[in-house]
Parts: sequence; C-alpha cells; structure tokens
Amino acid sequence: MMKKLRFLVSLHTLENDFQRAQAQCAEETARKLGVDVEVVFADDDAVNQSTQLLKAIQSVKASRPDAILLEPVGSEALPQVARAAAAAEIGWVVLNRHPDYLPALRVQATAPMFAVSANHEEIGRIQGRQFAELRPGGGSVLYIEGPSSSSSTRRRTAGMLETKPANLQVTTLRARWTEESAAAAVVSWLKLATAKSRPIDLVGAQDDAMAMGARKAFEQLADRKERARWLSLPFTGCDGQPATGQVWVRDKLLAATIYIPPLTGKAMEILEKAMEEGSQPAEHFLTTSFSIPALGRLLPQK
Repeated sequence: MMKKLRFLVSLHTLENDFQRAQAQCAEETARKLGVDVEVVFADDDAVNQSTQLLKAIQSVKASRPDAILLEPVGSEALPQVARAAAAAEIGWVVLNRHPDYLPALRVQATAPMFAVSANHEEIGRIQGRQFAELRPGGGSVLYIEGPSSSSSTRRRTAGMLETKPANLQVTTLRARWTEESAAAAVVSWLKLATAKSRPIDLVGAQDDAMAMGARKAFEQLADRKERARWLSLPFTGCDGQPATGQVWVRDKLLAATIYIPPLTGKAMEILEKAMEEGSQPAEHFLTTSFSIPALGRLLPQK
C-alpha cells in the first residue's frame, strides 16, 4: 500500500484574493485525492520563500514533503532550491512560471518536475479586447500592472498591447498584486501634474484586487465632482474568482474581469498521478481563461 503523500504549497501572500483561492483549491483537492497538504505564505518576500522551502527540504526525511508546489515571488523561480529538492528526491512544481532550468532538472530527477501556468499572453489579449468593447471610440486607459520582476506582468501587458484599439492610449502604473499597493500607486499618481494632463476614460488592472484598490483611492478624493467622475468610469481586472471578482462584476464595481482558474488543483492532480505511476509528466501545462461578461456582451461606455 502506497504511503499517504504530503505536499507543501508555497504562495505569495494572504492579501490577494487569487492567492487565497489557490490555497482553498489546494485544500479541497487534497481532501479529494486523499493526500496531506500544508499551505504556507511568503509574505511577498522571495528570501522568506526560499528560507521556508529550504527548511522543509533539509528537515529529517520523515517530515519532508513528497513534493513542493510554489508560485514564486521573484522572477527566478528559486533555481538553487529546485536543485536541492531534486537532490532530495522531492517533487517540484512551479505555478505561473515556466523556468528555463526545468529541462536540465528533469534529466536527472527521480521525482516529478513540471510547471502549470495560466496563459498570460491570452489573458492580456482578452483584456485588450475588453477595452475595445468598453471604449469603441478610443480614449485613454489607466493601466495598473503587477511588479516589473514578474513574467506574468510582462506577458499580460504584451497581450493587451497586441489587441487593444490603436486609438486607446495607455498610462501605466505599477503595484504588487494587492489592493493596498494599487491604492497607494494611484494616490501618488494623482499628485502628479501628468495625472491632469490627459483625461482617463477607463481603468484597467492586471488583477481584481488592484482594480478595487484603484477604486478605493478614487473614493477618498475630497472633491465630490472629481470623485464622482472617476468612479463613473469602467474598471476592469483579472482573476474573476467566484467570491470576489465575479461578485464585484455583478455589483457593478467592475465592468469586467477575466476568470483565471486556480492552478493548485490541476497541479496536485497531475502530481499525484505521476507519483502513483512513477512517471515524469509533460514539462508545462496551460490553463484556459475567459472574459466575464463574455466578449461580445460588454456594454460600451460613453
């Protein structure tokens, strides 16, 4: 009889609704598969994430996880930690990245090593198409990106620029995938003279939490007329989780979102099957995202 598998899931932060959905999905999938799972958060700190995982890998064999699933905080996806896991015969699954080191790691690894990602270019393309439907006459979008170190950020931006209307100009701000960071970025931007030089017709963010953070910043404006103008604009985000983004669309706080399925469930199912069979799965799996409301059904905004 095969021993009960133990998985360790490492995520960014509890301050992001998609990360919370990832944790919930991991726990639900663990119950369904009959495996044990421990979810830890890195508090948005790559060094902290590396330390947490090395501690688990270097612990006594009886208490080590059979596999680690991580969504890397930084851009490097912890290659040294990955090699330590492979040397300890611990499975290694990277979420939302496809690191360059994976092919070499898989050559010698005895445990499953693979990646599961959302299709970030396609998410960006969907968002660009949403912008086209919401602003068919063009205009200007205030676009809130994730951190520059994130490949998800870069790929979503590239996809958006590919499909957005040529007559829609983009003003970019950066935040860290959280409501609080986006609110702070918008507050800082509003103090600049450039914020008043071009009227904004649409606010788009690379996740729902940041879109809601932008709304929160505008809600704090002292000038009633200015506040009303900003809050009358369409806001869009990504993630579209049932308890957050989809509710905000129904409540008309967001004009649109993009559903991104949590990755932990699919990753754990692939991992459990591979460990049971003693096989090495494919190197990279992509999930499918879609617009909420569906493309073709978004109401143009004046």
